[in-house]
Amino acid sequence: MHWELPRALRVSALCSPLLLFQCLLLLRAPASLLGDQTRRVFLEVWEGPTDPSKSLLHIRAVGANSTIHYIWSNLGPPAVLFVATNTSNSGLNVNWTGLLSSEPEGSLVVHPTDSVQFSSALIFSKLFEFDSTNSSEVKEGSPGKPYPPYLLADFSWGDVTLDLSTLSATFQGHPSKDPLGTFTNGSLAFKVSAFNESGRPAHLPRLQHTADTTHLELVLAGAAPRGNHSLFGLEVATPVLDSECPQLKEQESIDDEYCPSVFQLEQLLWHSPLGGFLQWRPIAFSQKQLNWKTALSCSVSTPGPTLTTLLPQSPIVRAFFGPSVNFCTFNLTFGNSSNFAYEDHRYLSWSALLGIGIPPVDSFSPMILGIMVVVLGAPGLLLAGGGLSLLLYQHRRYSEYEPIN
Repeated sequence: MHWELPRALRVSALCSPLLLFQCLLLLRAPASLLGDQTRRVFLEVWEGPTDPSKSLLHIRAVGANSTIHYIWSNLGPPAVLFVATNTSNSGLNVNWTGLLSSEPEGSLVVHPTDSVQFSSALIFSKLFEFDSTNSSEVKEGSPGKPYPPYLLADFSWGDVTLDLSTLSATFQGHPSKDPLGTFTNGSLAFKVSAFNESGRPAHLPRLQHTADTTHLELVLAGAAPRGNHSLFGLEVATPVLDSECPQLKEQESIDDEYCPSVFQLEQLLWHSPLGGFLQWRPIAFSQKQLNWKTALSCSVSTPGPTLTTLLPQSPIVRAFFGPSVNFCTFNLTFGNSSNFAYEDHRYLSWSALLGIGIPPVDSFSPMILGIMVVVLGAPGLLLAGGGLSLLLYQHRRYSEYEPIN
């Protein structure tokens, strides 16, 4: 007699915990540009010929058949140009005489030019400060009564410091003119980190990175607030591509294991066949100790077109894109009228990922996957085991009878 498991039991038997675990691991693996899971990363500071403080930071992430260039600049307002090419041999050419002139067009080129698959930029133009003391004076949609903004193009930036062991670089600055002395003991710093493979940092907000991304941390430290309940914000500009501003999209998750009590990821997405993104969690921190007790809310406005005349010129952006490019701007605000902790420690930090291709997606950790396997796999094993035991019992009962001729 031929015995065969019913179809439902065969399916249950196939859904073993091991198979389920393997499937979940495949789902959580981060994607990378053109299949490059690792890259060779090179960091180099290009100093100006007459003033070393006027410099460029060139990050080159080289894959098997592609290269991503991140060019940071402290010429004018802080800015980053990010370019993806389809060759591992692309490079950067800079004509310093042209770049430092009033007409820098064409003085910064990624070559070969026909290898460029995507390019865009971010300009950090203004540091806002708001007084949120009197909520009755706060206009709808505004975090508080604004003070005159700090124009980052008017900041004086120090030399870029490299740490090749961590593939990171930092440059910090303060206003060139500070009549009120608010930055006497303070500074605004940009810390940029690159990666040669996928991973996740140990400290909050624990953003998942790949070899196609860089990490930006903005730190305002020691600057004296101009009010008792000051909130700070940041204006960011980006060139318009294909007559459209980049799309702001919020991604929600059911899992907050990497950043407790935060179930969202904010993403700025550039539309193109390859695409780029800026990704961050909607939180900032008011102390160097990054934990939920020091967390502040972080809100963002929808990107919208702005007049070019209202923005300070970025030499590297104009050098690469030309003088006729249009811009979109969006604002980030750290804290709110009921959560203004900057004045207690005079510290504020916010971080984001900048990258090319598809943004990394939060996935469950191996510990959570193991729990899921136990919860989802155990019923299947019990069902399969019970069904098999029942069939064996029936087979044994029938075998006790002699066949009738």
